Amino acid sequence: MEIAIIAGESKKELMTQFCIAYCGILANHNLCATGTTHKHITEATGLRIEKLLSGSHGGVEQITTRIAYDEIDLVLFFRDYAETDSMAERNNLNLLKLCDIHNVPVATNIATAEILVRALERGDIDWREIVNPRSEYNLRKKSQNYGR
Repeated sequence: MEIAIIAGESKKELMTQFCIAYCGILANHNLCATGTTHKHITEATGLRIEKLLSGSHGGVEQITTRIAYDEIDLVLFFRDYAETDSMAERNNLNLLKLCDIHNVPVATNIATAEILVRALERGDIDWREIVNPRSEYNLRKKSQNYGR
């Protein structure tokens, strides 16, 4: 699964602690995170995470684009409601809107994140493999079709 991780400024420590707690599950998946969040999590966990731009420099937009192309299967997005930047808020709402449109499970708080990560571990989100064109399922299917 392709998992995107974003944390607002006041939520970075909480996201880091969450990733420490669920490192064993998250390590089995492809992760990407916005700049500073990436730094905090990788230093604390050693998880392999693709580093994107920081949220304020286009990282949220990078993730939003991937969602639009069905390349993200799960989003962990601990939002910081103290942030008052109207452009950032529009970008955040656009990301959430595209998650709704493309049926991408998204957690905006630790309670929902815990439920989704446990569901991920049980295989409850495996249906996303069929939707995501970059999933192992679809890459395997594509290579089988080329072999004919």
